[in-house]
Amino acid sequence: MSDSIRLAKRVAELFNCSRGEATLYIEGAAVTVDGVVVEEPGYRVTAQEQIALLPDADLTPIEAVTIQLHKPAGMPVANLIDLIVAENQSAEDRSGLRFLKRHLKELVMLDPLENTASGMVIFTQDWRVKRKLVDDLSRLEQEFVVEVSGQIVEGGLQLLNQSIVFHGKPSEPAKVSWQNETRLRFARKELSSRLITLLCSRAGLSIISIKRIRIGRVPMAGLAAGQWRYLMGYEKF
Repeated sequence: MSDSIRLAKRVAELFNCSRGEATLYIEGAAVTVDGVVVEEPGYRVTAQEQIALLPDADLTPIEAVTIQLHKPAGMPVANLIDLIVAENQSAEDRSGLRFLKRHLKELVMLDPLENTASGMVIFTQDWRVKRKLVDDLSRLEQEFVVEVSGQIVEGGLQLLNQSIVFHGKPSEPAKVSWQNETRLRFARKELSSRLITLLCSRAGLSIISIKRIRIGRVPMAGLAAGQWRYLMGYEKF
């Protein structure tokens, strides 16, 4: 469209604000084009299109968000970002935040699971969370629920709780207990699907499924597979 201009420029002209303020309005889902909310400042509009500012529009900067997602088993980690859409936001989300496309900008996935595993995955825009789950990850206990089959060897539970050499160094002993006849609970720092698989193999068990349910002090309680929620400000890893 040769006669079109960027929406941010048009909003700035119409509502007597700066381009930066116009961008905040647009990315805050407060601007409509012919009645439809548009969240992209670079969206091209013509003079004939009707631009409106919603009554609740404000210039509060959009804060960095952290998102907890329940990864479905078998879904490639590369595709998980596709699940972060408004319709998959959990009804149990108590953050009060509505989904904005701006929340996907520079969103980083931290400590991803293997494709076959399910459970808790964290995405964030917050540099403080990035640092915590990168620099301090080895000091955070993680918890997994593991469904197994087979007959555990004699003394197998003790074997599961022992330290082993993993990646060339002795691992910290895990805390392993039975949840029921087929499910084990693993809790340990630097815990991974590969280590769990190795431990179970030593005890004569085959793995049916692996689900991560906690990282540090943040659990995944109540989040259905494929759904996500915003972490609350008080939730610290």
